Order: sequence, then structure tokens, then C-alpha cells
Amino acid sequence: MQGLSALIVGGGSGLGALLARMAVDDGATAIGIIDINRAAAEAALEPARAKGLPTAVAECDIQVGPQCHAAFEAVAAQLGRIDTLVNCAAIYPRRPILEITDEEWDASNGINIKGTYHMMVAAIRHMQSQEPKDQVRGRIVNLTSVDAFKAHPQNAHYAATKAAVVSLTRSVAHHVAKDGILVNSVAPAGMATERARQLGFLEELAKASPLGRGAQPTEIAQWVLMTGGPKNTYMTGENVIVSGGYIYA
Repeated sequence: MQGLSALIVGGGSGLGALLARMAVDDGATAIGIIDINRAAAEAALEPARAKGLPTAVAECDIQVGPQCHAAFEAVAAQLGRIDTLVNCAAIYPRRPILEITDEEWDASNGINIKGTYHMMVAAIRHMQSQEPKDQVRGRIVNLTSVDAFKAHPQNAHYAATKAAVVSLTRSVAHHVAKDGILVNSVAPAGMATERARQLGFLEELAKASPLGRGAQPTEIAQWVLMTGGPKNTYMTGENVIVSGGYIYA
């Protein structure tokens, strides 16, 4: 992320907070976070502040389009240029496939698809007016999931939304290629996070992977940062699968 200003949606915790910290270590010049939990977002920016970098926070329920655009504009007003947007916010409640409620469908669609869409639109409008750096005006990285490509009857509504984000990524990438904006997605398999440990998922993750373990969050984050970083000057409309072999198992 050397020399780039990054904005992470859902950066208050989990993978998003890790991305914020790793972006600082990788040489980012500024970090913004949009999250529904402002206190968590402020805490996640401490590594950036410790290095004296410009930072910005906006609180937002990304299910609401106008809030998305207002939050993006507020961060952009404080940081100036936004080189990379990472859409990391998502929910993934499990529910047997014949028992998913309308409320659960609406929340999954609202956060995982609609929120991602509105943040992309806000970023594109901002990036289109920027002067290019090495032929690139901006980069967008959407977090999808390997579940978009594999049967997942325990979490079908989540898997469906992530498949939709893969398609949305390609459509948007095609539309803005002429503007020098690169749009890609990264699809991880299960990560060995603290939450996965608390919920007792680690054994399940290990059994699903040919490598015999879930991914460490840093092993996923480095692919997100590479896709959204300055070394990517040509890849767009792609979905990078980082599954430890789960995709073919």
C-alpha cells in the first residue's frame, strides 16, 4: 500500500481492523474507516495515529444508501484523495436452508450486496475526478467468499449474497475500466479467527481444507492489500480465490 490512501468499510473489527493495521505497516499514507461502531473504528485507527498518519472515521449503517454516500464524502473531505476502497463489511448468520426468514434475507442483502454497491458508487464518483497514478485512478476490492462457488446449505443466504458480489464486481469493473479504476474481489475460505474459535468452528475449518487448517487472517489480508495496492496496475474484474484448496476439495 506504499504511497496510497485507503478507506476500509467494516474496518472496526476482525479482518477490516487487521487490514487497517497491515496497510499502515505496508506504507499507506492515510487510513479511513467506515463502520456502524464508531468507537471500534476509532480504536482500529490507533496504529495509524501512532505513526502520525492522517485518519478519518464515519459511522454508517451501510444498508441505507444515503448514509453510505454521506459517510464516504465525510471521510474523503478529511483525507482528500482516496486511492483504495476495501468493502469488508458483511454479516453471516447461520440458518438451516428451509428456515431463513425474510428479516434475515433482507439484512444479508442490505449489508452484503446493497451496502457494497453504494460504497462502490460513492468511491467511483470520487475516483473519476482524480489524477491517475501509474495509469490508475483508484482501486476497489470487495470481500466475497469461496461459499459463492460451493454448496453451503447451512448458510445459503450468505453464500447467495457473496455470489452476487462477484457478479457485481465484474459488471462495475467493466463499466469503469475506461476511467482507469480497477475493481476486483477476494474470496477467502474459512479463517481461524477468534470468533471462529469461540463458536467452535476451528475443527470444521480444518476438516474442510486440504491443508488441514483454516487460514490465518493475515494470510487473507495480504491478498486483499496486494489486489488493492500499487503493484496491481492491470488486473480488473477478477475474483481472487484464497481457499487453501477448499475450492476443489
